[in-house]
Amino acid sequence: MTKILLAIDDSEYARAATAAVVREFRSLDTEVNVLHVVDPLRLAPPGTGFGVGPSVPADFAGPIEEWLDEAELLVSETAKKLETAGFRVNTTVREGHAKSEIVKFAEEWRPDVIVLASHGHKRSGPFLLGSVSEAVMRHARCSVQIVRARVGEAA
Repeated sequence: MTKILLAIDDSEYARAATAAVVREFRSLDTEVNVLHVVDPLRLAPPGTGFGVGPSVPADFAGPIEEWLDEAELLVSETAKKLETAGFRVNTTVREGHAKSEIVKFAEEWRPDVIVLASHGHKRSGPFLLGSVSEAVMRHARCSVQIVRARVGEAA
């Protein structure tokens, strides 16, 4: 059985990565785990010192819970697309820094390949996910497929 870790965010680029899995992999005997990482420390205002330690102020609990709910919906919707294409699918939502959480989850689940987009977005707007994709590519112990798509090309 082939195991694919599909790391996504809520962007057109991630939708292109999902479409690439459907297009480029056989669904027969293939299991896909759809992973989304919520980074709660990105809420911390500059100069507060937060983002360094393990705790997040209670004021941020509401937005974090909302983001976790949105993340569950996102991975569920992506899973439905993959299930419709015939893949066996699991979903995972984690809290933390995307670079390290994707690699850590891959070490635990041991996929044959990690698929992720070359770009993504944050709540503040689009951003280049190159640092995440590069970190995953450099540190993952399996193959990594980085899907490139321009805005408007994603399926």
